[in-house]
Amino acid sequence: MTDVHPIERTVIDTIDTDGLLAFLGDLVALPSLDGSPDEQAAQEYVAAFLERQGFEMDVWEIDFDTLRRHPSFSAEVERQRGSGVVGMLGMGAGPTLIFNGHVDVVPAGDQALWHFPPWQTTIADGFVYGRGALDMKGGLACAVFAAKAIRDAGVRLKGRLLIQSVIGEEDGGCGTLATVLRGHTGDGAIVVEPTGLCIAPAQAGALNFRLTVPGAAAHGCVREEGVSAIELFIPLYRALMDLEARRNAEARRRDDAVSRLYARYTTPYALSIGVVRAGEWASTVAETLVAEGRYGVAVGENLAEARRMLEETVARAAQADPWLREHPPRLEWWGGQFAPASTPLEHPLVETTAAAFAAITGVPATLEGMTYGADMRLLVHDGRTPTILFGPGDVRDAHRPNERVAIADLETATRTLALTALRFCGAG
Repeated sequence: MTDVHPIERTVIDTIDTDGLLAFLGDLVALPSLDGSPDEQAAQEYVAAFLERQGFEMDVWEIDFDTLRRHPSFSAEVERQRGSGVVGMLGMGAGPTLIFNGHVDVVPAGDQALWHFPPWQTTIADGFVYGRGALDMKGGLACAVFAAKAIRDAGVRLKGRLLIQSVIGEEDGGCGTLATVLRGHTGDGAIVVEPTGLCIAPAQAGALNFRLTVPGAAAHGCVREEGVSAIELFIPLYRALMDLEARRNAEARRRDDAVSRLYARYTTPYALSIGVVRAGEWASTVAETLVAEGRYGVAVGENLAEARRMLEETVARAAQADPWLREHPPRLEWWGGQFAPASTPLEHPLVETTAAAFAAITGVPATLEGMTYGADMRLLVHDGRTPTILFGPGDVRDAHRPNERVAIADLETATRTLALTALRFCGAG
C-alpha cells in the first residue's frame, strides 16, 4: 500500500477476511430468490448482524401498495412483504456515503451443471463458489466488513456511512427505491455490483419487453392450412437484431467521455431474447408465440424514444407480412425497467475511489461503463445521489452455473471501500 495514513492502515489491517467469508457463507446458504421467504430471511440475517456490531439501525416493512404507485417502480415478482435494512455508522456533519448491495439472487438452474452445490459456499482454487457469491452477496459482504473494520478500529467518521441491504434488484429495484423514498440518500453512493474492480461511473439501461405473435392453429398433417406463429416470429427476430446492430453502431460513433467508457464493447446495449414459448401440442400448428427479452438503452438516451424505436421496428416488420398486417403482434413493456444513469468522471466520489484503489493495489484504477442495469439509476435519479458501481468479480460469472468470485477480489474491494469511506466521509 502507498500513500496511506497510519489511521487508514490501522483500519485496513483490522479487516476480518475470515469473518467476511463466514458471513458470505451464511448468506449464500439462504436461497434468497426474488419474492421468496429466504429473501426476507437474508434481510433479517444482515440486520441482526449489523445490530450485533453496534450499528445504528433502520429496519422497516416496505409498503408495497404505496410503492407500486411510484413512477420508478418496476417488478417481475409480486411481493406481499419485504424489509428495508440500513445500518448507520457515524453521525457527524460531514459527507454521507452509501454502500448499497442486494440480497436477492436468480435461480440456480440445472444443478447437475454445477461442480459444487449452489446453495453453499465452496472455496476452491482461490475462488468462492455458490449462487450469489458474486452477484452480489460477495460485494455486500465487502461493504459490511469495510464498515465493520472502521468501527472495530475505533475510528470516528466526520460524516456518515450507510450500509443499505436491499431486496428486489434482479427484478426491478423495489428495495432500493423504497430505501431512497425512506430518506436514505447521501453525498455519494457505491453500489457493490461485480465490476471486475473497475470503477463504473455509468450503467446502461435495460427494459424488459414481451412480444406476442398470433398465428392460426391447424392439425400438423395439414399445416399449410394453419399459420405458424413460430415462422412469423423469425422475420420479427431478424428485425430486432438489425435494430440492435444499428443502435450499437451509432453508439460506437459517438466520441464523448461516457461513450469512451464503453470502448471495449462491441455491443454495449444488447437486445437479447431470453424466453420463447410457443404452441400447445406437437401435432398442432402453433397459434401463439410469446417472446420475452431485454432491450439495452444507452447512457443519456431518452427512455420514451428508445421504446418508440423498438415499437416502430416491430410494426414495420409486421407490415411486411400479409398475416401480421391483419393480425399485428402485441408488444408490452413489463417487469424490470432499468433506466441508464451516470455520474461525472470529475466528481469527488469517482476521484476518491480511484485514488483509494490505487493506494491499495499500487496500480491505477480503470474507469469503465457497465452494460447491465443496476440500482445505481434509482440512487441517481430518485435519490439525487451521485453513484458509481464498484465491486469484486466478473459479471460474466453471474447468472450461470458455477458462479464464483475470487477471494483476492473480495479482499481488494473491502480494503478499497474502507479507505474510500475514510477519505470521503473524513476520519477524526
